[in-house]
Amino acid sequence: MSHVYKRWYDHDPKLLEVIELLKNYQDELLEQAEQFLKKLEEQVSKEAIDHFYELIKPVNGCRWYDKNPTISKTVEILRVVPPEVQRACAERFISALKEMGIDYQSPNSVD
Repeated sequence: MSHVYKRWYDHDPKLLEVIELLKNYQDELLEQAEQFLKKLEEQVSKEAIDHFYELIKPVNGCRWYDKNPTISKTVEILRVVPPEVQRACAERFISALKEMGIDYQSPNSVD
């Protein structure tokens, strides 16, 4: 019997941590979300990312992350990429926090 997760990001503790960080510290982490999107745009293109987001974004955005377009785009893109990409992005996000000098210890840490 396989485990069924309640939310799309519950399958990985690091991804869960990033989503919780974004939820609780949106203003403080906005620059990190912008950097994430910028790196994606360098690999694909801004137009492709914007078009993709238009296809996947909710019509009536009423979730916590829909209040800020950058955070919304970041979370929605994370939601639809494969799990291995989600994990890699989450690890890079947490590493970037440490590089910025933010000494953050995850309460969900399994390492």
